[in-house]
Amino acid sequence: MGAKRKPKATRSLPGDMTDGEYLARMLRVNHAGEFGAKQIYAGQLAVLGNSNVGDTLRHMAEQEKVHLKYFSDELVLRRVRPTALHPLWRLMGFALGAGTALLGQEAAMACTVAVEEVIDAHYEEQLQKLPAAEAELKKKIKKFQAEELEHRDIGLAHNAEKTPGYRALYRLIRGGCKAAIYLSKRI
Repeated sequence: MGAKRKPKATRSLPGDMTDGEYLARMLRVNHAGEFGAKQIYAGQLAVLGNSNVGDTLRHMAEQEKVHLKYFSDELVLRRVRPTALHPLWRLMGFALGAGTALLGQEAAMACTVAVEEVIDAHYEEQLQKLPAAEAELKKKIKKFQAEELEHRDIGLAHNAEKTPGYRALYRLIRGGCKAAIYLSKRI
């Protein structure tokens, strides 16, 4: 009988992130996304706050504030820097929210649908990649993901798809969200 061999350690490829680097990117982008969502709702509320959807928008905005607080706390706890694009997301998020609200309630809800569907897929990808040791973080992301899907469903229930040019607006917002995710992970 020969000597037992140790299993070979798997090597990552050049350029692959360590678990710590992945986690830092994930927290950074989640914080940026929740900050952007808060700004979108602030813009929508500035235009539609006194309308019949004002309370609905406030409900969704309050949930986003809870998500943002959690990721803000995680950045501090884990010593992860926020994205350097924070000032841009402040402006762009508010402009997106106010701009779609100026197009009407349905367009504001179309914005919500587009954003939340991107976030759902984004959170799902994270849930698949997070290690078991991050059980508490996974639990929070699952909760937030469910609330984001609730927001999407609210948007659909409020006639988002009846927005003139819905498909084009939807694609444009989704593309912008995906670009913001890409940039926020890295910058």
